[in-house]
Amino acid sequence: MNLIVAVDKNWGIGCENKLLFSIPDDLKNFRKLTKGKVVVMGRRTLESLPGGLPLKDRTNIVLSRDKELQIPGAVVCNSIDNLLDELEKYDDENIFIIGGQTVYEELLDYCNTAYITEINAEFPADAFFPDITKMPNWVRVDESKRKEHEGIRYIFCEYARMQRMSVGPGGPPIIL
Repeated sequence: MNLIVAVDKNWGIGCENKLLFSIPDDLKNFRKLTKGKVVVMGRRTLESLPGGLPLKDRTNIVLSRDKELQIPGAVVCNSIDNLLDELEKYDDENIFIIGGQTVYEELLDYCNTAYITEINAEFPADAFFPDITKMPNWVRVDESKRKEHEGIRYIFCEYARMQRMSVGPGGPPIIL
């Protein structure tokens, strides 16, 4: 499973259910990576999308505790277990977690790849993504050249989860 997020210097991702910034190249990158794929989000993230509608050209799955919630054009799951059962229908490589904070926190341990736009600026925020750079099981494996939009510098980064495996019985652990 993958996740995709844009963060500021403090790992802020939103304020009052709105994105902290709008960078056209970041939105283009988001569309490129998620088009034709499965996107998983919380109800509030769905409400923050244009028109509060599911994203076009994607399978939309919304995680909500509201058992009565029905969303045309989206699958609604009411628990992590229900969500994980639903996600078994899809290839892990095609699943993207897109927010918000609680959904990222609940599903980070299920993800193997994180696509993070790192914004070199600080914004007032009330929603945050965990600082993946301080987690020993995540490593940055790729980054773009530095980019800039209206004075805001940013880079696209890819992180991979490291997993411990042992080679044969009693063999030394290797990190993949």
